[in-house]
Amino acid sequence: MRLRNVSFLTVLLFGLCGLVSLSWYTAFSSSRGDVVDIYQREFLALRERLHSAEQENLRRSKELNLVLEEIKRAIAEKQALRDINRTWSSLSEETRLKLWNVSSSKNVLQLPSIFHHLPHLLNREDSLQPAVHLGQGRTGVSIVMGVPSVKREVHSYLTDTLSSLMSELSAAEKDDCVIVVLIAEADQQYASSVADNLKRLFPAEIQAGLLEVVSPSVHFYPDFSRLRESFGDPKERVRWRTKQNLDYCFLMMYAQSKGTYYVQLEDDIVARPNYFTTMKNFALQQPSEEWMILEFSQLGFIGKMFKSLDLSLIVEFMLMFYKDKPIDWLLDHIMWVKVCNPEKDAKHCDRQKANLRIRFKPSLFQHVGTHSSLAGKIQKLKDKDFGKQTLHKGHANPLAEVTTSLKTYQHFTLEKAYLGEDFFWAFTPVAGDFIRIRFFTPVRIERYFFRSGNIEHPGDKLFNTSVEVLPFDNIQADKEALTEGREKTPKYHRTEDGFIRIGTFQNGIAEGEVDPTFGPLEAMRLSVITDSPVWVILSEQSESRLPLSDTSAPPSAKLLTSSPLWCNSATFWLDLATARLSRWKTEH
Repeated sequence: MRLRNVSFLTVLLFGLCGLVSLSWYTAFSSSRGDVVDIYQREFLALRERLHSAEQENLRRSKELNLVLEEIKRAIAEKQALRDINRTWSSLSEETRLKLWNVSSSKNVLQLPSIFHHLPHLLNREDSLQPAVHLGQGRTGVSIVMGVPSVKREVHSYLTDTLSSLMSELSAAEKDDCVIVVLIAEADQQYASSVADNLKRLFPAEIQAGLLEVVSPSVHFYPDFSRLRESFGDPKERVRWRTKQNLDYCFLMMYAQSKGTYYVQLEDDIVARPNYFTTMKNFALQQPSEEWMILEFSQLGFIGKMFKSLDLSLIVEFMLMFYKDKPIDWLLDHIMWVKVCNPEKDAKHCDRQKANLRIRFKPSLFQHVGTHSSLAGKIQKLKDKDFGKQTLHKGHANPLAEVTTSLKTYQHFTLEKAYLGEDFFWAFTPVAGDFIRIRFFTPVRIERYFFRSGNIEHPGDKLFNTSVEVLPFDNIQADKEALTEGREKTPKYHRTEDGFIRIGTFQNGIAEGEVDPTFGPLEAMRLSVITDSPVWVILSEQSESRLPLSDTSAPPSAKLLTSSPLWCNSATFWLDLATARLSRWKTEH
């Protein structure tokens, strides 16, 4: 019985062991199957990614091959274009224009373009690109002023014209206009030299965007030797007026997108004060937009205002007939075509054109040039509606003794200029010449302003001339103003006779501030450093003084009197045509 029980227990034990083993095996097999499934899924995902990457690689490879083919095609086309250009240049202009018409459009009908009138422009891709370009590309202004300029045999008036135009603009007006100078010469070396000179004389105006300088490509102009003579003009005059028409077209095309109005000027003019606002207001006050030209000068193509939207029409009309007639005739023809009835008489036509061409008086611009851009031509044209201009500005100046080493011309003395009675005019200065103003009572000055030249003789300016002051207390000035920094390096140049150099003339004008540490001044002097090529006119002078309540005067100034008297702040003017001391301060 006991043996049977033992056998039963043994069998039961083996059974349990087998059951446990079977359960473990089953569990192990199930777990192993899950891992294999995971590996299989990851492998399939990896294979899918590799396949996608291979497809992406094939796609990008095709794209790279396409790019490579485009590069090869572009190189081949460029080489072919060079070959075509060599062949193209041997064709006549008529043949070239026909080929261009066929290849440039798929349409049967085609509008004319600049290439129809100037087919030679097709010879070069850069024929319509400016060869010289200075400026900031300002746009969105009210008025764009175009000033074409060419090389003159005797004298250039360009810098004087620009000085006149910009000096009559306020700060707000300078932000609302652009002056575009076109150096209308195929000689690129000359054009670059003029641009460099303007950049040197007007750096602030160019940097601010007020002044831009451009020059057309040497390939812009056609062959003028093939022009036919007309209206009794010799070939040279026909060439001159033909090129002039193209210069106007270039300027108008360049300026069209820059502003609301475009004003055509010349490079030998002077402007009236407040001319910009006067033109702008006159244009805005027109009762309708039917006008085509607003005239602010009766001479030639000076002071003619157009709406920028009309420039395309004007340029296209000028290009159609640029070889046939001068610009003033073409402008009249445009208006005749627009409003004149061939069945009516000339008086009716004139009345209709008067609605398109409106004259403003008095004229805002005066022609001052004598030597025309046409070689050998002398023209003394003056606009009678411009009126008599003041050649000097008189101002109330402090008592002073004025002396000069310059030889005075006729009755235009320095004394009269200082008293505001006339301008000072002298023969050609040489190195060492001077104009000295010695105050009877020491004067404390904040700012100075000197102008040379006037509206009738804008070229009679001071060149390479310094502005110098003589402090009343030289010892104090040496201590406080002539040195700066720890090293005590010279801040100003002192002359052998004690004057301190504080400024120089630039384009006929000298202006700046006087160091307050100089204290009251005993004298001021203009010293000519090098010989001048022209006569000189001094037309205006201004010195600005400290206000009555100023307490910053140096001790040396206060020693002059126990109860000093200071005048209100003022400006001291001494143009070589006018002399003025205003807002001045003296101490007794």
